[in-house]
Amino acid sequence: MPQYLTVAHLIAQLQTVDPNLRVRLAVNPDWAFAHYIGTDVVVHDGIAYLAEDGQDSYLPAAVRNELAWA
Repeated sequence: MPQYLTVAHLIAQLQTVDPNLRVRLAVNPDWAFAHYIGTDVVVHDGIAYLAEDGQDSYLPAAVRNELAWA
């Protein structure tokens, strides 16, 4: 995986999963919560920004383990 994720790499990864799955953003291993991702994409100075759109719930333990955040 590249050090800096690109749009192409993200698209390639997402093409391998069920397109009907809900998406959450895992944030901060010390305060492990799942967050909604906003629907807007803002491009500025060659970077695509996805906005966080609120907290969903605690990140499941299985996900923390898979991310090596446990």
